[in-house]
Amino acid sequence: MYYLAPSLVSTNQISDDLRDVGVENWNVHVISKDEAGLKNEKINSSNWLETTGLLRAGFIGANAGFILGALVAGGLLLIAPFGPDIPTIAYFFMVAVTTGFGAWVGGLTGIDSDNQKLRRFRTAIDEGNYLILIYARKGEGEKIKKMMRERHPESRHSATDYHFINPFSRVSRRRRRHQEGQAYE
Repeated sequence: MYYLAPSLVSTNQISDDLRDVGVENWNVHVISKDEAGLKNEKINSSNWLETTGLLRAGFIGANAGFILGALVAGGLLLIAPFGPDIPTIAYFFMVAVTTGFGAWVGGLTGIDSDNQKLRRFRTAIDEGNYLILIYARKGEGEKIKKMMRERHPESRHSATDYHFINPFSRVSRRRRRHQEGQAYE
């Protein structure tokens, strides 16, 4: 679950309250410009796997390398420009090398880019808000949402991701109607 909190004080209180309802400390990560403040308050900051596009780009690069390597190896196997005595393992090795190279290049590209799931929150984070990532087990979600509504109305439930580990899944935004009759979030 993704919550936006307006201040470090609020984020610290939310972190404490989440522990009180049974969410373990390592299941709460915060993304913020104020890394020093998070460290001083002993709040878990996010890691580079969460904030960068490393996994997604690495998988894409590995797939592209595999496809390219399979096409080239298949073509060389059919044409046999080096003669018929080349062992088949050499072609498998070629595919493995191009797959690894694709993953490496993709990973380097991904480290330099934001995680696609977090891009929509970049403006809020740059404005000084704190994005709280809560990794909840199945069945804990409603308990956490209830606690957040009751104790932290200043924070906003912004999205839910049912598969954070999967770099290709989409984040579902929470849509609710404002009491004033404004548009949906």
